[in-house]
Amino acid sequence: MSASFKDEFDTSGYTLVRGLFGSDEVERLREHYMVLRRRGSYAGDVVGVQADSRDPLRRYPRMAQMHRWDDLTLQWLIDDRLDQVMTSLLGRSPYAVQTMIYFKPPGSRGQALHQDNFYLKAEPGTCVAAWMALDPVDQENGCLEVVPGSHRWPILCTEKADTKVSFTDVTVPLPEPDAAVPVVMEPGDVLFFHGALVHGSAPNVTTDRFRRALIGHYIQGEAQQVAEYYHPALRMDGTPLELGVAEGGGACGEWVPGEDGPVAVLTGQQTITRKHE
Repeated sequence: MSASFKDEFDTSGYTLVRGLFGSDEVERLREHYMVLRRRGSYAGDVVGVQADSRDPLRRYPRMAQMHRWDDLTLQWLIDDRLDQVMTSLLGRSPYAVQTMIYFKPPGSRGQALHQDNFYLKAEPGTCVAAWMALDPVDQENGCLEVVPGSHRWPILCTEKADTKVSFTDVTVPLPEPDAAVPVVMEPGDVLFFHGALVHGSAPNVTTDRFRRALIGHYIQGEAQQVAEYYHPALRMDGTPLELGVAEGGGACGEWVPGEDGPVAVLTGQQTITRKHE
């Protein structure tokens, strides 16, 4: 892997690896999850399918932890290509703890800005996401938006989000309102990003385009604990390992004035208890 990927990851908190998976692989995965979603709910499905709902996200709700019962998902989660990239970025192989598929059909709300390790609570170190596009994604259909350099911030205290445009109800404040930048991707591209990186997405305003994405969440190999929902963690050969259970809420950061602009300092307390889905 090119050193430029690690340089970008270290500097910006994310790096985009284009074409990591081939078009035939992406097509198979995309169709596989559409079939699974049309079959209805599954064990552990906390959202459920409401086929007659006006809300597109009720008709095509996200799925989580599919790797626990679906072999195709498991094989993607521990794929050597993902392992090789993250090992190059992090210095050692990570542990795998979560899979998700977002369908985001036309007219769907987005997801407010957030930081993944607010939910995973991986310690020591952090979590890392591998976010793979299954469709062409751009601003119209609600591509991922990231705040470069925000991985250097602490985990921020949350505030209420606008649920008219976000399906989640909390967000994080920014020192500059337009700090997030869009990440335009093609199918098979994978965005790797740090657990403290602030990211989210706007609504899908198209009338005929899905924005499907397959996501794996991992924790650094030094981690000794993670939130209970993410157990059991897996080594990248698929074997489980025992880690400690991270309990809720440590300190969180709030913005205060500084000589060169706002500075995030640890003043508050995390209170989130819901799972990251």
